[in-house]
Amino acid sequence: MVDQKESVVTAERYTKGLSYKDFRTQFPQNEEKFKFNYDNTTVSPEDAKALKDLVAKPNGPKKMLVIGVDWCPDVYRGLPVFLRIAEAAGMDLKIVERDQNLDVMNEFLNQGEFQSVPVAIFYTGDQKEIYHFTERPKKANEEMHHMRAIREGKTQEEAKPLVDEFQKGPIWAGWRDATVKEIVSELQSRT
Repeated sequence: MVDQKESVVTAERYTKGLSYKDFRTQFPQNEEKFKFNYDNTTVSPEDAKALKDLVAKPNGPKKMLVIGVDWCPDVYRGLPVFLRIAEAAGMDLKIVERDQNLDVMNEFLNQGEFQSVPVAIFYTGDQKEIYHFTERPKKANEEMHHMRAIREGKTQEEAKPLVDEFQKGPIWAGWRDATVKEIVSELQSRT
């Protein structure tokens, strides 16, 4: 568990978050990319069992709040992964749009400075924060040079088909898998 400080995310505030379906209805940009990432994300039986075991603990994660926007590649890759995790675990999932909830975003700034999204915050049933995941897994941060190399020296129009291929290929698939593994590992170490 993290040291508890007064949070703007009260139990009441959490309940006002959006379901995945409502978030996608209110913020419909990139629907095909959200769908692709959801359809191509699996939680292994081992990870599903680990997640269910974590949720079953008295101090285990029962709720997940995600901060996101619909136009960000890390969100349309990551948010479907979080949904798959919540489904596999039997965990409640709510979403808040970053720019409409800056007080929440400011509580979870990346390195205390950046409004990086997505952020997935895991809570106990009585709203105690366990852990929060920011933006992308460590594996992705180590492999970002591939994306930069794809874009380097190209116009946005020239880079678009290459970026689309990158997002549908094995690198992003590996990032989705790494997200699941990293979250399971972090939650196991904190509960």
